[in-house]
Amino acid sequence: MQSPKTYKLPFTLLLTVLILSFFVNISLGSVAIPFIDTLKSIINEPVTNEAWSYIIWNYRIPKAFTAVLVGSGLALSGLLMQTLFRNPLAGPFVLGISSGASLGAALLIMGSSLFTGLLSFGLVSDVSLAIVSSIGSFLVLLAVMAVASKVKDTMALLIIGLMFGSITAAVVSVLSYFTNAEKLQQYIYWSFGSLGNLSWSQLGLLFVILAIGVLLSIVAIKSLNAMLLGENYARSLGVDIIKKRFLIILATGLLAGGITAFAGPIAFVGLAVPHLTRQIFNTTDHKILVPAVVLYGAILMLVCDTIAQLPTSANVLPINAITSIIGAPVVIWLLVRKRNMVF
Repeated sequence: MQSPKTYKLPFTLLLTVLILSFFVNISLGSVAIPFIDTLKSIINEPVTNEAWSYIIWNYRIPKAFTAVLVGSGLALSGLLMQTLFRNPLAGPFVLGISSGASLGAALLIMGSSLFTGLLSFGLVSDVSLAIVSSIGSFLVLLAVMAVASKVKDTMALLIIGLMFGSITAAVVSVLSYFTNAEKLQQYIYWSFGSLGNLSWSQLGLLFVILAIGVLLSIVAIKSLNAMLLGENYARSLGVDIIKKRFLIILATGLLAGGITAFAGPIAFVGLAVPHLTRQIFNTTDHKILVPAVVLYGAILMLVCDTIAQLPTSANVLPINAITSIIGAPVVIWLLVRKRNMVF
């Protein structure tokens, strides 16, 4: 295993790319703002047009911070799931946590057309969507953790998580079948994912939720390294498998559930970024992988968001589609070039 000092240069480069991506993301958008005025707005200096400063501080900077949090959180939750299940196809969606959030949103949006308007009195808003999505993901997480206390086999737990996801998807399909076209369209737009709908207060709440998830992940680093060699080996090293499994599932639930609640379901990042990171760093040590996937996830989401907002155009593409269109070919190219998968 290489010394952590060996990775000083890659981490420095990643931090530099992250900062550059952040500023590029802020400087580009539907309204053309000179780069020098963007920098002046950030340091609170007078700019040529005061409207530019308003756009940057009330729309672009919150959106860029949201992209950083969403990318980092999804990538880290994907790494946790892949290590816990020792399965390269595992991701934040496998435990049904994101599906639970989608079910909560579907009940709020499409339920209003089924229950004679009881839920339609202005209750469908960004805040209410975040609340019900959080409740949905939390309830599914509780169910999975209850099952986890009874099931010893990790692979069985993975299948149970997929079944929870199938059940929630089936309920959403039934709701979609009976709802009207307007509500169905509203739900579909939510399912596209969005980074630009969060206020500063919502962003602060999301940061707190993700910070707790990251701290739990850091606590579990030693156990994650031991689990890579198998649960029996981890037990021989003194790792309490049941306790650590709960800890990792809880961290994943906070990361993936919180993000889905505030930004909608965003695919690909959680599955692909851990593979990209392992290919480039060529290590399985989670002391390296945890900070690396956090940086890679943030960079990837900033780049995807910059492309999705179609600079100089008023149109914004679904972020969910861009993450897959941009990221999937990169993963395929890396796997073909390396000819094997580091896991």
